[in-house]
Amino acid sequence: GQWRGRKLTFTPAEGLRPTPDRVRETLFNWLAPAIHGAHCLDLFAGSGALGLEALSRGAASCDFVDTSAAALRQIEHHLALLGPGVPARCQSAPALGFLQAGAGIYDIVFIDPPFGKHLVDPVCTQLDAAGTLATGGMAYVETAVRDPAPNVPARWRLHREKVAGEVCYRLFVRAG
Repeated sequence: GQWRGRKLTFTPAEGLRPTPDRVRETLFNWLAPAIHGAHCLDLFAGSGALGLEALSRGAASCDFVDTSAAALRQIEHHLALLGPGVPARCQSAPALGFLQAGAGIYDIVFIDPPFGKHLVDPVCTQLDAAGTLATGGMAYVETAVRDPAPNVPARWRLHREKVAGEVCYRLFVRAG
């Protein structure tokens, strides 16, 4: 993307699992036709790598949501380094609380929660119930290989799926 070559640094924290470079590269190849001009939501933002990559590749905006003040400070620091006017907001909130409060409508949502917390299914349900994921929108879901496949809303269709090491990642499209 436009910020290619910039390395993100982040302070290690318990539960922080940045999406590996090779997984990110595959994901953004999948998203290439849809990313330009998309409004994105990075739930469980952690390092912010997914949302920052989306912005770098032409997304119109990205909202970063996380409960860690330290993680959000680092994301804000990275956004500041990229220059003024980067179309992004950082929100300190639990993912479900953010969605229940009326988050808006997004074209692409990144869902990469801490493993073992059983957050994927309720977040996907809330995204659909609130209309937060636009019709035709895409939801990226990252889980541990050992976890069962996510129970997503009936109108979500599996578009792509891949395994890399201990991570299973999927891209769903919300049908009308």
